Amino acid sequence: MEMNVEKTKVMKISRQPTPATIKINQKQLENVKCFKYLGSLLTDDGRCTCEIKSRIAVAKAAFSKKKNLFTSKLDLNLRKKPVKCYIWSIALYGAETWTLRAVDQKHLESFEMWCWRRMEKISWTDYMRNEEVLISVSEQRNILHEIRKRKANWSGHILRGNYFLHVLQTGSGAHPASYPMCTGARSLGVKWPGREADHSSPTSAEARKMWTYTCTPPYVFVA
Repeated sequence: MEMNVEKTKVMKISRQPTPATIKINQKQLENVKCFKYLGSLLTDDGRCTCEIKSRIAVAKAAFSKKKNLFTSKLDLNLRKKPVKCYIWSIALYGAETWTLRAVDQKHLESFEMWCWRRMEKISWTDYMRNEEVLISVSEQRNILHEIRKRKANWSGHILRGNYFLHVLQTGSGAHPASYPMCTGARSLGVKWPGREADHSSPTSAEARKMWTYTCTPPYVFVA
């Protein structure tokens, strides 16, 4: 296999990124800090903040293109459906794999309120609280719940299928004692009702109906 040195890039993902020394034909490959793969933006720090900001920017641009529709005099419920189906789908592309920090959640909730404020033509100079905006559009904060639901569906699909991904998701198999198991339920922040530990989630995933019921709001979240 021949590699084009000019087109080949290297990115090392680490908490403290350092340049990787990889040479081909005595030529050093260029180190990059971010890389777009299958529509998702990967960064060398392993965090999802840049990806989330990028998706939000694309979703806002899509909203602006259809602004006349979303801000028209059509029924409110009718206008909300394309926002959730069209705009949110753009913003939440690949959200199943996101690791959300507090700052990322704030970005997503701000985007959610941005959509409702633009729909109702509410300017920041109107000094209208978010709670009042939600009441005016008959909505609650749902975007984070939608992400958790997508993660749960994706996790259930993995737990029912590929064995290698099953091991990665559940943390089963041989692993150093110093590294605690990271389960799918823990990453979702879900505590399975009636169970002290969340390591038994694969059993629930086998029954699709039970899994869907367990991972559908209202959730029981672990603080």
